Amino acid sequence: MTTPLLQALVSPGQPDAPVLVLLHGRGSDERDLFPIGRELDSRATVVSVRAPFEAAPWGYGPGWAWYRFLGGTTPEAESFVAGQEALARFLDDLPALLGRAVSSGSIVLGGFSQGGTTALAFALRNRGRVGAVMVFSGFLADHPSVVATPATVATLPIWWGHGTADGAIPFANAEAGWAALRDVGAELTTESYPGMGHSISPAELRSASLWLRSTACQ
Repeated sequence: MTTPLLQALVSPGQPDAPVLVLLHGRGSDERDLFPIGRELDSRATVVSVRAPFEAAPWGYGPGWAWYRFLGGTTPEAESFVAGQEALARFLDDLPALLGRAVSSGSIVLGGFSQGGTTALAFALRNRGRVGAVMVFSGFLADHPSVVATPATVATLPIWWGHGTADGAIPFANAEAGWAALRDVGAELTTESYPGMGHSISPAELRSASLWLRSTACQ
């Protein structure tokens, strides 16, 4: 399966601040998370990326998707790997896109829903490629290449927020992912939001922003 080069919206920030690379959920596009970048960190360079696959053929609406979803916490294997490889190429080309050097430690890879799942999977599959991960309402993908071990989580700060009333990705999926990461010693910060559905709340953004300021990426 071949994938196109990814497109993105960019808002330049200060060179000594993090580079926030944000991944939208299925059926959406790069405009969705772009506005929250400044809320997460007013100094950061914000890069909001469009997923590689058209969502409509899979029944996900008019936007784009990172992979085909099979149910539970399982992505379809071929599209999942293709989406991961497209993201890897995008991050390889990030210095050219921004017109400056970008250290892997300065990159905070985050996303909502399918984007959050993709971000977490990428970090676990590619140790050292990003400095930190933010997951908004995602899950730990059930795929052979996504393995949480002491080695894959070493020096990787992870923030993960999830609503207890999420009807798209059940809160139980988040709890299972949290347990798996904690079992291998991940530097994991989790936030649960009682009554919140499949969304990002102002309180969640504040929590994520405070966490981001405390990470080594600053």
